[in-house]
Formats: sequence, structure tokens, C-alpha cells
Amino acid sequence: MSGRTRAGACPERTCVGCRERAAKGELLRIVAVEGACVPDRRGTLPGRGAYVHPRAVCLDLAVRRRAFPRAFRGPGPLDTTALRRHIEQSAQAERATP
Repeated sequence: MSGRTRAGACPERTCVGCRERAAKGELLRIVAVEGACVPDRRGTLPGRGAYVHPRAVCLDLAVRRRAFPRAFRGPGPLDTTALRRHIEQSAQAERATP
């Protein structure tokens, strides 16, 4: 035996907003669909994905840094209204639960 323990390796991804590494399950996958950033909660949509913490602060940083067009390797800015709405709704749902 090599002496290594078989710990459950958890895949890590980097948030395009704050640039911090986190477990894949803690981040929200974003996919570009027809010029708009769409949240991919299940992680099954086709195409290149970018990851962001489901917080408005990280989303604002990513938009300000133009991280989404760079991550998707696409031209110009992308529409983030659906993504912003999703993050705000999830934040309200977290506040509503005790």
C-alpha cells in the first residue's frame, strides 16, 4: 500500500467574481445561452460553464471585472438579469427559512 488515505475528494472550482476557490457544491454554475447568463442549478446544461458564489457581491464583482465574457470566450457583454433575479430569489428564500 502507498500509505495514502482514501478521503472523499471534493471537486473545487474558482468563483469568477471573488476568485476564491470553493467546493463545487457551494458555487452556482452559469452557462451562456443566446447572449444571456443562465443559472444551471443541476449542472447539466451543455456548453462552457463558469462558477460564482450565489451572492450578489460576487455577481457584481464578476460583472464589473467582465469575467463572464472572458470565461465563456465570447464577444461583448452578456445579459445577467435572469441570473441576478435567481440570486436575489435564493437570498430571500434563505432569509425566510428559520
